[in-house]
Amino acid sequence: MAWDVRATNGIWLPQAGWWLDAHKGAPRAIVSHAHSDHVARHKEIVCSAPTARLLRERMPGRRLEHVLPFGRTEALTADTALTLHPAGHILGSSMIQLHHERGTLLYTGDFKLRPGLAAEPCTPPRSDVLIMETTFGLPRYVFPPQEQVIADIITFCRESVAAGSVPVLYCYSLGKSQEVLRALAPAGLPVMLHGAAFRLTRIYEQFGWQFPAYQEFAPESAGGHVVICPPPHNGPGLLRHLPARRTAMISGWALDSGSVYRYRCDAVFPLSDHADFPDLLRLVELVQPRIVHTVHGFAREFAATLRARGVEALALGRDNQLDLPIASAKSCLPPH
Repeated sequence: MAWDVRATNGIWLPQAGWWLDAHKGAPRAIVSHAHSDHVARHKEIVCSAPTARLLRERMPGRRLEHVLPFGRTEALTADTALTLHPAGHILGSSMIQLHHERGTLLYTGDFKLRPGLAAEPCTPPRSDVLIMETTFGLPRYVFPPQEQVIADIITFCRESVAAGSVPVLYCYSLGKSQEVLRALAPAGLPVMLHGAAFRLTRIYEQFGWQFPAYQEFAPESAGGHVVICPPPHNGPGLLRHLPARRTAMISGWALDSGSVYRYRCDAVFPLSDHADFPDLLRLVELVQPRIVHTVHGFAREFAATLRARGVEALALGRDNQLDLPIASAKSCLPPH
């Protein structure tokens, strides 16, 4: 019997009675990581220890938590077992592998195969069924070498400080801010973190991560510092006190043409905590699934790419326009 996989409130596995990354409150959900678009107020959850701690900070409240170390297999139901594997996305992010007599199922959540500076290295296991996120699932999304992007960010910061401006790096508070903070270590520049990123970085330190010196953002003393903060949604906000500033967006979407104008920044840098197109293909090679379900981003397009390469693949919860072979005019003629 095959796995029954449904795109309902995240991903619903009726055979197990659990959701994967439900985005609305559910009775039982396995949570891949602590980003807000992958969590909700569930009654019962399974997750890694860092994810549980981050959730207590970001979404306090009562819930039953089952904290599972990476690599340990434990029973989820009477006939289904569960193993968490590092996903390489942010601290504690997990690939979720389910084991049953019908076979193994692997759900990636958000992931990154490339080694990062603020997440456990990704270790995808082989599985029969693969549910994978495909945020950057088009061939044009190929990230440049990370070392070069980091060098460009450091140059931007140094030149801004030398010109008397405050370099402001827009990064999401969880994951990207910690990645960029560690990347800035060779620059030797003092760094200020937005309050949310400051508190979350302290949690990283509780799990043994080390960072260059930093302090919480204080606009009155920001001169000469690099400021790391979330992208503004309604104007400059706290940054209005920094009239002499140069801003940069740190995002994989920086590869899109015109992104510097869309983000209204002085610069954009393509540093991402997601897999790019080559890494998406590489994951399928590593997992060697019998069937792939794609979710998020360019799910339909990437599923079509896999089918063209001989892999059975469907975009979960999307209309899949399957490529059917068209018989040639010669093949349509009656036999002689």
